[in-house]
Amino acid sequence: MAIAASGSAPADAPAVLSAPARGRRMHGTRRASGAPGSGSRRAGRGIVQRLTPWLFLSGAVGLLLLFTYWPALNLFYYSVTDWDGIDLEKNLVGIDNYVQVFTDPRIFSVFWVSLYYFAASFLQMAIALYFAVILSFSTRFSNLFRGILFFPYLINGVAIGFVFLYLFQPGGTLDTVLGWVGLADPPKWLGDPDVVNWSLAGTSVWRYTGLNFVLFLGAIQSIPRELYEAAELDGANKWQQFWSIIAPGIRRIIGLSFILAIAGSLSVFEVPFIMTGGANGSATFVIQTLQTAFSFRQVGLASAMAVVLLAIVLVVTWIQRRVFPDEKVDLT
Repeated sequence: MAIAASGSAPADAPAVLSAPARGRRMHGTRRASGAPGSGSRRAGRGIVQRLTPWLFLSGAVGLLLLFTYWPALNLFYYSVTDWDGIDLEKNLVGIDNYVQVFTDPRIFSVFWVSLYYFAASFLQMAIALYFAVILSFSTRFSNLFRGILFFPYLINGVAIGFVFLYLFQPGGTLDTVLGWVGLADPPKWLGDPDVVNWSLAGTSVWRYTGLNFVLFLGAIQSIPRELYEAAELDGANKWQQFWSIIAPGIRRIIGLSFILAIAGSLSVFEVPFIMTGGANGSATFVIQTLQTAFSFRQVGLASAMAVVLLAIVLVVTWIQRRVFPDEKVDLT
């Protein structure tokens, strides 16, 4: 007869599980019993996770198709019709509208106005690059000057047009300031056909310099500081550092600025429309397109003009990219 040790259970007694063991067994039982349902739930969550990005994209893509690509397709359709914007009937005329665009000298002559803005864009980029180089280094009140330079770009174009309209009007602010320095007979800034486009181009320079400034400033600040330190150890002055480090380092941004300058000079609208309405030889191609559509009720011809403008911008951009390719710059 075996004698059980004190504190131990008999040999034939049922095993007693500890609390953690009982919990693990019960948890395993519940998990085993719920396995089919949990698998379906996991599959459902996987489908939702895969569809979630597409659901977010569908709204943006839908708005893009509705308000951008669908009107663009209608634009191409209207350009081969004689629609006046009112009648329900649209008669197909083929390429007659495009032939008129390229053969009517009154239409293409307004592209000469774009040359004023294109020339002003070089001054705009030069001013922006100058201040970007200066303010990218340690300068007192640099944040204040950055805000002052970028602030005009944040103002609405209509508001800028009205501000400069009062500035350039006869007897206005500019004439008063010039009278203080002895210029008693200033020109008619918006009334003289020889001066009006320079005045409007100067307004565009004031407005868009901040955009180029921010682009140049961000590109310059992305250049490693070690390059400037190495150049200073080699005895390079600031001018040499600009041509050897800064100019190659921001080549892509300069190319982007040229593209924006070309596209912007061909599609100028807000400033001349608000300030002159296209009078005195200040009408741009966009203003003439608008007048053709809504003043002369030739929506078909205006649509063809818009398509031609789009094609010109794309071709000029393609040529610029071929002449000045986007090469990766390695400053090291």
